[in-house]
Amino acid sequence: MIGGGPGGLYAAALLKRLDPHREVTVWERNAPDDTFGFGVVLSDETLGGIEHADPTVYEAMRSDFVRWDDIDIVHRGTRHTSGGHGFAALGRKRLLEILHTRCRTLGVDLRFRTEAPPDLARTHDLVIAADGVNSTTREAHTHVFRPHVVSHHCRYIWLAADFPFDAFRFEIAETEHGVMQLHGYPYAPDASTVIIEMREEVWRSAGFDEATPQESIESCAKIFAETLRGRPLRSNKSTWTTFRTVVNAHWSHDNTVLLGDAAHTAHFSIGSGTKLAVEDALALAACLEEQPDLATALAAYETERKPVVASTQRAARASLEWFENLGLYLDQPPRQFAFNLLTRSRRVTHDNLRLRDARFTGSVEREFGCEPGTPPMFTPFRLRELTLRNRVVVSPMDMYSATDGLPDDFHLVHLGARALGGAGLVMTEMVCVSPEGRITPGCTGLYNGTQADAWKRITDFVHARSPGTAIGVQLGHSGRKGSTKLMWEGIDEPLPDGNWPVVAPSPIPYKADNQTPRELTPAQLADIREQFTAAAWRAARAGFDLLELHCAHGYLLSSFLSPLTNRRTDGYGGSLTERLRFPLEVFDAVRGVWPRERPMTVRISATDWAEGGNTAEDAVGIARAFAAHGADAIDVSTGQVVSEEHPEYGRSYQTPYADRIRHETGVPVIAVGAISSWDDVNSLLLAGRTDLCALARPHLYDPHWTLHAAAEQGYDGPGVAWPDPYRAGSRRPQTGRTDAPKPRLTLGG
Repeated sequence: MIGGGPGGLYAAALLKRLDPHREVTVWERNAPDDTFGFGVVLSDETLGGIEHADPTVYEAMRSDFVRWDDIDIVHRGTRHTSGGHGFAALGRKRLLEILHTRCRTLGVDLRFRTEAPPDLARTHDLVIAADGVNSTTREAHTHVFRPHVVSHHCRYIWLAADFPFDAFRFEIAETEHGVMQLHGYPYAPDASTVIIEMREEVWRSAGFDEATPQESIESCAKIFAETLRGRPLRSNKSTWTTFRTVVNAHWSHDNTVLLGDAAHTAHFSIGSGTKLAVEDALALAACLEEQPDLATALAAYETERKPVVASTQRAARASLEWFENLGLYLDQPPRQFAFNLLTRSRRVTHDNLRLRDARFTGSVEREFGCEPGTPPMFTPFRLRELTLRNRVVVSPMDMYSATDGLPDDFHLVHLGARALGGAGLVMTEMVCVSPEGRITPGCTGLYNGTQADAWKRITDFVHARSPGTAIGVQLGHSGRKGSTKLMWEGIDEPLPDGNWPVVAPSPIPYKADNQTPRELTPAQLADIREQFTAAAWRAARAGFDLLELHCAHGYLLSSFLSPLTNRRTDGYGGSLTERLRFPLEVFDAVRGVWPRERPMTVRISATDWAEGGNTAEDAVGIARAFAAHGADAIDVSTGQVVSEEHPEYGRSYQTPYADRIRHETGVPVIAVGAISSWDDVNSLLLAGRTDLCALARPHLYDPHWTLHAAAEQGYDGPGVAWPDPYRAGSRRPQTGRTDAPKPRLTLGG
């Protein structure tokens, strides 16, 4: 075992317990009483695993636990408290003492102040590298582990106070240098961990880059003097540092395996570093016990732990980025700010908080404007003269089921079913403005009167049979991504025959096998602008309530916005302002014929997920430009602009882009992407990250998703209406009970 932190020591103890004949040696370069940091927070889940695997360790830890339930958020002189969270912490030094004692009792050979020999993999059956974020083992085999290490934008310092906080405390200080935050929690009857964090530029402005460690500590104590009750802060070899996220493509190499921070890190704001290391130890010990040989065991360990860790790292990154961008949220209403902070990782949700502390959550809902018993998703929202009865949008989804651009009975049933399903707004798929602007032969259009009449049949049905549900049309042009097969026949692949010419701002194919598009001339730009205008006029005649301009996903208008796809030098390419020129001309032309009282939205790709492409900063500029031209909301998606993209998927993964646009520009936003539960919708709305939530695949799975969300929450109010023929099914059916899984590794006393 290389490294004597909690994860390494616990793994050593478990492995020795499982087989007392094993020779287990721990090499630790530091002294036994050296430690960095102060307190360790562990979840009930982790503690349960420890209790089942080693009751002796658990009992020793339990006697030293400090437990509490509350989280305090202090901002602009106001404290808001949320209860029912259930934390347990103890001193890191005490935890190490417990594990040292357990290892010695079991016969583990502990070697302190000793560097691990370089040839352990040759002399030992198994080498566990638990040597931390700066793992020398990992760095010695980078070609195998393939680590990816990212440094972030904040500086922090780990300190302690000589009194216990009575809650997990987050405090915001708005100083002349910028925003600083304190994270604090008790870890002993007479001590608390205190972490001070701020962005790099704030840290430099405050002079911390030139201050001595003691000067920094004294300055922090002055800034947060009221919270610290005038008491000093103390350090333990503490220095300012930048958090680094560590990800490894592989965790094992022959008979060497990574554990804890050597394999992965998670930001301290969700308190998961020690937790993950201990859980790694439990899983590794179990896999070594269960599997027939070492190679299979290490593979099983990696297979089991990587998805769990990846999920935690996504949550930790969301939390980290929330604090990096804390300045965006300072002007939120006070209770919403507190709720936003509590739900920043997306793991704590509206429903979680409602169960833990109904009074706190109720106060946030009232501040948001919820009537009693009304979930946030069922509050109305107004865009121009259109009032949506709830915040749920059926996202545009291409069905590839039209003939010659004509919507038929399939589209009536598809859109009609989702309109009956209770959403406030149902959007069509991308409706193309010309035959050449279709993605596939199955795409719908609005380039002739017959198509407009067919669409009117659908809007008439929605308005007649689902009053209160609005229906919107999304207009677009495929650009260089046109003339391809139906999605299920080969997405983005060119047609085997019958291809039509494709166009783009620049002659760059989407993929090597796709057509090279023709660069649009000024005359062709004028023609396409007129095609959009004519389609918008037909859409108004067809009775649509809202129009969205599709400027995302690499289609024509999106291709003008991205520097990766727009290489023009004629005033329609170059700077962001120039790349915006044609999309804004189209927007203005469409807005000119679209009825004044009806809203217009714009869908954008807020990042290209590719080097040299548009970024979140560019997205803010794009959104601000469309808003200045009269866009009523921005529908915030990402990517699909170039084929060589590297998206970072995860739960509601695109929402941070919508959140940033909303707070930096003030324009309403629609969040979309991996939002799948009504709890997610309520959480995003109540936190102020979005104004509307668009869901696609959940509505393919369940056309009546919104009605069912109302039933599951016990809501029956004006924000949703069951069609009379369906009302008998408006109560949620009873379901069975599933027993909890049994403990994984139980070794007795």
